[in-house]
Amino acid sequence: MKMKLIGVLVMLLSQISFAQDATVEKELKELSKNKWQWMADKDVTKLDRLFDDDSRFVHMSGTWDKKRELEIIESGSIWYKNADVHDVLVKMFGHTAVIWNRITLTAWVRGNDVITEFTVTEIYQKQGESWKLLDLTFSSVRDTHEIVH
Repeated sequence: MKMKLIGVLVMLLSQISFAQDATVEKELKELSKNKWQWMADKDVTKLDRLFDDDSRFVHMSGTWDKKRELEIIESGSIWYKNADVHDVLVKMFGHTAVIWNRITLTAWVRGNDVITEFTVTEIYQKQGESWKLLDLTFSSVRDTHEIVH
């Protein structure tokens, strides 16, 4: 009898955990989607709140900090016009989440519109009640590149 009760409790707890994971995954996917829109809109106020003060940004031309990324976005020296997201994978590691996005990015760079295929890795950490982006890394890939789930 005790074993059956323990088994039922374990099953219920795992279902609750799964439901919570699904809710967190949905929340993070929405946050990532919003981030792409805020970047396209050059909304540095919202991005400033999202980016951790020690966050890093890895691009094809260099790696820099939050201050520089916000300057680049605000000035339009890189204008993330549109990120067409093809696939998203979210993995949780305690209070840290890693998101992989397969995107086709249309951006204005050095005076030209450029369309590039990327897998973008985003690392978020839950800090209090909100998620903070710790790292955003662009990896140039072929259009046949897949994220294995």
